[in-house]
Amino acid sequence: MNIILTGSLGNIGKPLTETLVSNGHTVTVISSNTKRQKDIEQLGAKAAIGKLQDVDFLTETFKGADIVYLMETMEAVGDMFDKAVDFIGDITKIGENYKEAVQRSGVKKIIHLSSIGAHTNKGTGIIRFHHNVETTLKQLPADVSIKFIRPVSFYINLFSFIHVIKSKGLIISNYGGDDKEPWVSPKDIAAVIAEEVDRQFEGKIIRYVASDEASPNEIAEALGEAIGKPDLKWTVIPSQQLLENWLSIGFNEQVAKGFVELQESQGNGTLYQDYNQHKPSLGQIKLKDFAKDFAAAYDNI
Repeated sequence: MNIILTGSLGNIGKPLTETLVSNGHTVTVISSNTKRQKDIEQLGAKAAIGKLQDVDFLTETFKGADIVYLMETMEAVGDMFDKAVDFIGDITKIGENYKEAVQRSGVKKIIHLSSIGAHTNKGTGIIRFHHNVETTLKQLPADVSIKFIRPVSFYINLFSFIHVIKSKGLIISNYGGDDKEPWVSPKDIAAVIAEEVDRQFEGKIIRYVASDEASPNEIAEALGEAIGKPDLKWTVIPSQQLLENWLSIGFNEQVAKGFVELQESQGNGTLYQDYNQHKPSLGQIKLKDFAKDFAAAYDNI
């Protein structure tokens, strides 16, 4: 099949491209970075260089595709330290661009990388744009089939704790404790997307993706063991204090407030309400596997 991928060669895009090419599909990868073209072609895929903000480019690239894989990231619209960027608004606009390009190109099969929390526009903070984009894509005609893939929190988000562990010897957040929550590896997400490529498309469906479930305290224990700090603790501070910390280092205000609210929803469990009603089978990459990658990254910083 002829498959178009947005997302360039990121943490999901690269293993997904490799798998789809290996499975015999013709793959085109969209990237805004001309330097990525060689890397894309080395994987056996074609490169389409352009921006997600360009509807005409998207339309032309989508034409003739059997399946288009859509995703949107904060990096596509700006730097988290740029105080002028409206991340939620700008990413919501990308979703509108996707909708228009799909309609104009005639594509009938879509896989959309969404997120846990996309079931609601309340209390999810910075990731509310996933709900907005899902809502926009659901407005496509009935003959356009869409598979909404909703991964849970990424293991790789835990890399953000490396600097505070090195400087303070702690993991610091505005939630914590012993309640388990789901985590996912990009490799397991890529595997699920590749699986869905070869499954029947019909209507508009939702599929969650998770690799393992672990509590904040279990995460601290696993990461601490991996980096040689077996006494590493996950420490909880008030949301206002965390917000002030992030604003003091220059975070975009929408981003800082949005992540604080998101983490509050992790702590009180509201983020996982829909997930808990539609739990998937867990993937292959477990916390202990990620802990090895975390240790390698920790040693390199």
